Amino acid sequence: MTSRVLAVHRSPVHDFSKEPVTEIELVEGHGVAGDAHAGATIQHLHRVAKDPTAPNLRQVHLIHAELLDDLAALGHTVRPGELGENITTRGIDLLGLPRGTLLVLGTAEVEITGLRNPCSQINDFQPGLLKQVLRKDTDGQVRRLTGVMGVVTRSGSISPGDTITATLPAAPLLPLTTV
Repeated sequence: MTSRVLAVHRSPVHDFSKEPVTEIELVEGHGVAGDAHAGATIQHLHRVAKDPTAPNLRQVHLIHAELLDDLAALGHTVRPGELGENITTRGIDLLGLPRGTLLVLGTAEVEITGLRNPCSQINDFQPGLLKQVLRKDTDGQVRRLTGVMGVVTRSGSISPGDTITATLPAAPLLPLTTV
C-alpha cells in the first residue's frame, strides 16, 4: 500500500478540533499557514505559559487514520481533524518512525520531532477516549497513540491524495519521545 495523505486541516484559533480544507500551505520553520499553532516559538497555550521563547517542535501534527479505525471498533467515532491534527495519513506507521525522520508530503517536507502527548481535553471531546489513546503495554510502558509532531523543513503545499515518502535519519535511530 502506498502511504498517502487522507485529509488536511487547520484552525486560526486554539480549538480542540480543526476544520478540513482542500489544501494546506506549510512554511519552513513556521508551520501551517493560517493555523493557530504555527510559529517559530511554542504556540500551545499551556506551554507558552511555561516558556514562550522555547522553539516550536509542534508546528505540524500528524495522525494515522488507522487510529481512527481502531477507535471506531471500540465505539468512538472520530473523524479526521477532530483530534486537532493538521494531516491525517494512511498507510504509514507514524508511531514507529525514529526522531528526525523526514516526510515528503505533497511539495512540503516535515521533520518528525516526537510524539503528541494526549491530555484530558480528549475526554472533554468524548468521555473515555483518553484511556483508548494512552495505554500501557504488557511490559508497563505507556503508549501514546495520538500521532506525531514535526517541524517544517521545506515549504510547500499538501492536499488529500498526496503520497508520503519517508527518509530515515542516519544511525543511531532514536525513538520518539513526547514533545
